[in-house]
Amino acid sequence: MAITSSSTTALDVPTLVSQLMAVERRPIDQLNSQITNFQAKISSFGTLSSLVSSFQTAAGNLSASLQKLSATPSDPNALSAAADSTAVPGAYTVNVSQLAQAQNLVSAGQASTTAAIGSGTPTTITFDFGTISGGTLSNGIYSGAAFTSNGSGTKSITIDATNNTLAGIRDAINNAAMGVTATLVNDGSGTPYHLALTSASSGVANSLKITTSGGDAAVDGLLAYDPAGTQNLTQTLAAQNADLTVNGIAITSASNTVSGAIQGVTLTLRNTTASPDTLTVARDTAAIDSAASSFVDAYNALASQIKSRSAYGTSTAAGGALAGDGTLRAMQDQLRSIFNTPASGGTLTSLAQVGIAFHKDGSLQLDSAKLDSAMASNFSDVTNLFSSSTGYATRLQAWAKSTLAPGGLIDTRTQSLNGSIKSRNTEIDRLENRMVALQKKYTAEYTNLNLLLSNMNATSTYLAQQLSSSTSK
Repeated sequence: MAITSSSTTALDVPTLVSQLMAVERRPIDQLNSQITNFQAKISSFGTLSSLVSSFQTAAGNLSASLQKLSATPSDPNALSAAADSTAVPGAYTVNVSQLAQAQNLVSAGQASTTAAIGSGTPTTITFDFGTISGGTLSNGIYSGAAFTSNGSGTKSITIDATNNTLAGIRDAINNAAMGVTATLVNDGSGTPYHLALTSASSGVANSLKITTSGGDAAVDGLLAYDPAGTQNLTQTLAAQNADLTVNGIAITSASNTVSGAIQGVTLTLRNTTASPDTLTVARDTAAIDSAASSFVDAYNALASQIKSRSAYGTSTAAGGALAGDGTLRAMQDQLRSIFNTPASGGTLTSLAQVGIAFHKDGSLQLDSAKLDSAMASNFSDVTNLFSSSTGYATRLQAWAKSTLAPGGLIDTRTQSLNGSIKSRNTEIDRLENRMVALQKKYTAEYTNLNLLLSNMNATSTYLAQQLSSSTSK
C-alpha cells in the first residue's frame, strides 16, 4: 500500500481580514450615509433660507415703493428734483432767475511756481467767511464795501521757509481742508502763474476775507484781501445766492440744491429758465410695478424650490432632499394661510383684485395693466392692501422674518439635523474604536491558524517520509 503526503495552502490573512472588516463596518457605512443625508438637508435649508430672505426683502420693497413719488421737470436742463414720501402730488411752476455760485479770487502773476516768495519769515494767513455789502465793484476790486463775518469761525495756515512758493502756498491751503480750494493758473504772459482761490461753499455769506500777521511783506502783498480795505487779490467771480420762484413765491438759496421750497421735494438747479418750468410730482407707478414684479419673482423662486425639494421620488426620478420633511409642509401651510386670508380696512381685499393671481401650478403672475388701473382709481386702498397691518406685504414680510429668526422653523430644523449628525459621529467614533480591536483580533486569529496549518503540513510531510522509508525496506 502506498502512502502520499498532502499540503494545505496558507491563508491570505490581509485579504481575509479586510473582507471580514468590510462586513463589520456596515453599521458605520450606514451611519455615514445618514450623515450625508442630513448634510444634504441642511444644505437645502440653507438655500431655502436665502430665498426666504430675498422674499422678505421683496415684500419690504413693495411696501416702500408705495410711498415713492417721482418729480419730473418739463425742462430737465434747467433743474432736476427728487421727492420723498411727504411730498404732495401736483404740478408746480418753477422759475430760476439766478444760480448760486462761490466767490473766486486770483493773485497777481508770478514768474515761477517754485521760486521763493519773500524771506521765509513765518507768516500766519487767516481766512474768514462772510458777506460783502455796499460799495461798488470795478475790475474785481471793491470800493466802499463792508465785510460781515458769518460767524462760522476763522481758519489759519502758516507760510514759512518750507512752503513760501506759489506751489507751496497752494498745497498748504488745500492740505488744511478749511473750506477754500487753491489752484494754479497759467495765463501765458511773462509772469503767467496765478494762485486762484475758490470758496468751497456757494452763497453770498461765504465770501472771503484774508488777513496776514508776521514779518513777510511779500506774502502779505500776495495774499492779503479785505473787501473793505486792502485787496491784493482780484475777484473774478462774486459769491451769490440762487434766486427762484415756486408758484410765484420768491425764494433765495445759498446753494443750488434747494430743500423745503416744495414740501418733500429737493430741487437741484442747473440753469436759469427763459420761461417757467413745470415740475410734476406724482406717484411713482413705474417703481411700484417693478417692486411688484420682483415680489412675484421672489415668491415663485421660493415656492419652486419648496416644491422640488419636498417632492417624493418616482421610478424615473429621484426625490427631493427634503421629501416628507414636516418643516416644509409647515412653511407651505403658513404661506397658504396668509394668501387665503383677506386684507381688511379697504375695498380691496385680495391680491387678484390688483392683478397678482395664482396659476394652477401654484405660481404667481402679475398683470401690470390691472395693477396700474387699480392704482389710478383707488391708490389708498392699494396701499392698504399691501402695507396696512393686515396687508399682504406686511404679513408676508413678518412671516419671512419669523421663519428666519433664531428659534424659527428653519433654525429649529437645522439645529435638529446638526444634533443628529453629532450623535451619529459619536456612535461612529465608538464603533471605530471597536473596529481597531476587531481587526487586531482577526489578524491574530488567522495568523495563528496559518501557523497551525504550517505545522500540520510539516508533520504530514514527515510522516509520509517515514512511512515511505519503512515500506521500501
